[in-house]
Amino acid sequence: MRRTGAALRRTLGAAACATLAVSFLAACGGDSGKPTLNWYINPDGQETLTQLAEDCSTDDYDIAIQLLPASATDQRTQLARRLAAGDSSTDLMSLDPVFVPEFANADWLLTFEDDLADQALDDVLDGPADIVQWNDQVVAVPQWANTQVLWYRKSLAEAAGLDMSQPVTWDQVIDAAADQGGTVGVQANRYEAYVVWINAMIQGAGGNILDPDTVEDGRDAKVTIDSQAGKDAAAVIQKLVDSGAAQPDLSTSNEGTSLGRMFPSEGPGSFMVNWTFVYSNYKGLIGQPGGPADDEAFEDLGWVRYPQTVEGEDSKPPIGGIEIGVGAFTEHPDFAREAALCVASPEAQTALAVNDGFAPTRESVYDSPELAEAFPADLLELLRDSIDEAGPRPKSAFYSQISNAIQSRWHPPSSVNPDTTPERSAAFLKAVLRGEALL
Repeated sequence: MRRTGAALRRTLGAAACATLAVSFLAACGGDSGKPTLNWYINPDGQETLTQLAEDCSTDDYDIAIQLLPASATDQRTQLARRLAAGDSSTDLMSLDPVFVPEFANADWLLTFEDDLADQALDDVLDGPADIVQWNDQVVAVPQWANTQVLWYRKSLAEAAGLDMSQPVTWDQVIDAAADQGGTVGVQANRYEAYVVWINAMIQGAGGNILDPDTVEDGRDAKVTIDSQAGKDAAAVIQKLVDSGAAQPDLSTSNEGTSLGRMFPSEGPGSFMVNWTFVYSNYKGLIGQPGGPADDEAFEDLGWVRYPQTVEGEDSKPPIGGIEIGVGAFTEHPDFAREAALCVASPEAQTALAVNDGFAPTRESVYDSPELAEAFPADLLELLRDSIDEAGPRPKSAFYSQISNAIQSRWHPPSSVNPDTTPERSAAFLKAVLRGEALL
């Protein structure tokens, strides 16, 4: 798996020498020596990313890993401070999808044009392809994708009489867990993943937090969370709170806290919405605390598409992942673009999937023999379809304010009421966007 960038690097290198020879010679000439491109990454998949940096380094430049903080909020803050100051040492960045509109709107990202744009989007699923485009320009390269599915114990669903071969609703999942003494795991702490849950349920009911046709209008976007879809999403949260199936730490729950309740020492386990890493996580914990007791217990783990908010309406699974952006102030723009394409190549995505459980953005990678060996075929199909048909969070340059405004009015979950919460949050969000209220 350590051949990651070689093929693409040779291809790009040949093309680059032919079309960008003058600029490359200028960048490599003089007394500057061989340049080093700094790639700011988040802590996920460090070993694989470090290998990618080594594999995608060339005779013309080296790629050096620089580690960002673990928190997405802190990652955004550090990168934004660097870019706002015109930092030329920020060459490559691993970006959360919601950072892309903000950074592109601020002119902090270089664009990929013509053949480079085609390479960036070649074979990419619709969900990730949409994320990296701003004002009809490609402003980043999709490296890996993330989505949520419904993970569950097959024995729990069977005991509840729930047919998992058909789409299931949030109401059905909550009722099934409550009836059998199981739980429903979600992410409901006051942080970004809670907004991910809220947004997915609203979109699954046919609505949006902001009108998609106006979302790129920034502060003038139309707020649409006070809708029947907003009420439907709030009703699910209220039902879970009151059901007996909520996990005890609901108001502080995150991606990791609910993992241990899938395979408890006693009890039927749980249903849980969570990201793609779950399969590899439990596979690596067989026979260990927090994981399946043995291979037979691991076989009791099931997965299906994200639950429907409204019965009969297709769910809109969340989408996440990482996009590779090139800093607008880099002193080596051509090298940096080439490097960005290399670390997001099909070979790179294969390594990230097999080593770290990160789903590819390129459709053809799902058919690779490496993934077929590492993951069940039906799980790969589910992940690919969920990513392709995913529902994005509002694609706004002001997403940080939007997210914090939603969190402030929907948290704690026990305070959510379908009759009041969507209306209150809409009024506050409008005021925040207009600069009439502070977070």
